[in-house]
Formats: sequence, C-alpha cells, structure tokens
Amino acid sequence: MILKEIIEALDLRVAAGAVHTDVEVTGGYTADLLSCAMAGAAAGNLWITLQSHLNVVAVASLNELAGVIVTEGRPISAETAGKAEEEGVVLLHTPLTSYQVAGRLWALGVR
Repeated sequence: MILKEIIEALDLRVAAGAVHTDVEVTGGYTADLLSCAMAGAAAGNLWITLQSHLNVVAVASLNELAGVIVTEGRPISAETAGKAEEEGVVLLHTPLTSYQVAGRLWALGVR
C-alpha cells in the first residue's frame, strides 16, 4: 500500500516529509523503545510510536523506514520536524493510540 493512501485512510497529519509520501509501505512496526525499533523495524516499514523527539528521526533514517506515526496527540517540536524534513523522513501524527493505529493498518492490509 502507498503511504499517501494510508495517510488519507487514517486521517493522519503530516508534520514533515510530505513530498516523500509516494512510497510503498512494506509492513508495520510498533515500539516505543528506540533500540527495539532499530533492531526490529525493516526498510519500508511504518513505525508507530509515542516518541516524538529527534532520535526518532535518526532511527527512521537509519532503518530507511517509510515513515513514523507519532500517536496519542504527542506534540512534535519544530526542531524534530525540521530534522525530519532535512533527512527526508515522513513524520506523521494522530490523536489515536498506538493500538488503534496498528489495528487500522492491519485492517488496511499492512502486515
């Protein structure tokens, strides 16, 4: 599924990387520990997390993720959004919980 389609289906807000939303999402990964995401998220995955600080951008870039969804309405600082733009990382946010986002992605066929 294309990331742009997921953004529309889940009514996600784009905080950074809007020009990079035409990518194929190969799967999903949910974790709040950066070390878990570094070890478990694969290239092309969409990472669901509560974390919204600069290191999230570093992990997403390192793992070549399709994007990051920050859940539960957690604020994303201008500094983090700016770094995501600089690195070409798609940074999304939603008021939904991580559980709700994962369930909705599963229903859309993202495995």
